[in-house]
Amino acid sequence: MSETSEATHRGLVTVSQIGNVAHLRFDRPEKRNALNDATITAIDEFFSSPPAAVRAIVLSGAGGHFSSGLDLSEQVHREPLAVMAHSRNWHRVMELLQNSPVPVIAAMTGAVMGGGLELAAACHVRLAEEGVQFRMPEGLRGIFVGGGGSVRISRLIGSDRLIEMMLTGRIYSGAEGERIGLAHYVVPEGRALEKAFELAHRIAENSPAINQFIIQAIGKIAAMPPEAGLYAESLTAALSQTGPDAEEGLRAFLEKRKPVFGRS
Repeated sequence: MSETSEATHRGLVTVSQIGNVAHLRFDRPEKRNALNDATITAIDEFFSSPPAAVRAIVLSGAGGHFSSGLDLSEQVHREPLAVMAHSRNWHRVMELLQNSPVPVIAAMTGAVMGGGLELAAACHVRLAEEGVQFRMPEGLRGIFVGGGGSVRISRLIGSDRLIEMMLTGRIYSGAEGERIGLAHYVVPEGRALEKAFELAHRIAENSPAINQFIIQAIGKIAAMPPEAGLYAESLTAALSQTGPDAEEGLRAFLEKRKPVFGRS
């Protein structure tokens, strides 16, 4: 793999591009990539205006850890209203990530804890190395989650399991995380980034319009009453079958070749 461009956002997030796949790497290894306000701002800036040519995004962490969570050194002196505003800003940025029209793949290594796990839960594809440590330690520190975990992580593993994680500080390995829904794939040590780029390049070959429909529609349909969800599905299917990508997909099928999407 050869990187075609690279930039650093505020010295905390390194952004590079390999073909049509962008790579965002959290770059605070001395802090196990704890997420401070400047890191969240860098994520906000990228996902507010991702490069036009990018069709998939990989997230990873430098130094062997995805993210150990919220940087608590910035939180000690906040007043209640400031804490609420801080939490709501995280919600806004995580929503940008979750609703990104470009699929996001999390390559999880080492510590995936607290706010780091909340961020990973907003990604569309998650893969973990066997030695990953999934943990929600906020309860042991006398604080409650504030980055969306009570909603997103509960949807992945169930509220009952999240309650137990937060009460006990239990740590799940990569394999255990894959079993309960925190990860879609588990890979050997040192293979997360390789597998993430393999999946990203595969996803990038899909129709960009269909990738966006999958991301935008399925989560919303799942939250609807069944009849409303089925109607929304029909509308999405109807929209998906118009335009150049639909024409290319049908033409490629009839011509017994691989489709090439996004050419017009």
